[in-house]
Amino acid sequence: MSGTAKKVTDVVFKASRNIEWEAMAKFFVSDETRKEFASLRRAFDEVNSTLQTKFSQEPEPIKWEFYRKSIGSRLVDMYKEAYDSIEIPKYVDTVTPQYKPKFDALLVELKEAEQISLKESERLDKEIAEVQELKKKLSTMTADEYFEKHPELKKKFDDEIRNDYWGY
Repeated sequence: MSGTAKKVTDVVFKASRNIEWEAMAKFFVSDETRKEFASLRRAFDEVNSTLQTKFSQEPEPIKWEFYRKSIGSRLVDMYKEAYDSIEIPKYVDTVTPQYKPKFDALLVELKEAEQISLKESERLDKEIAEVQELKKKLSTMTADEYFEKHPELKKKFDDEIRNDYWGY
């Protein structure tokens, strides 16, 4: 195997050990996102498995002496010479430099979206707590107590009464 393919395989293997799939899966709420995440994980595992098996194995060396005895040295020497003259070109990565800045920009956007999402999640948690508290107190709460917490509604109702608007 070429040195470059071996390096790529090693990097992917090391990267796959550092991914915390279970920790990431806890962040997903809807079933659709969980399905998409499971699909991503399966695809990653398939690619990783292919890289580990297909590209990490060294080819078996050719047994030239065996073929010399079976076929004849002249023909085998001709094939050996042709085989030895083959030069496999080194892989030059021209794609990564093009997409690395885009990927880094997406990572920045992801971090910003994560922060926005966490703030929104905190706000929603507070709102849920308020609604649950209101639900508990609703059966014993008076209108005045409710309007203390929501003065904008009291103003709206007062305006409607003052303007003789009863909603129909």
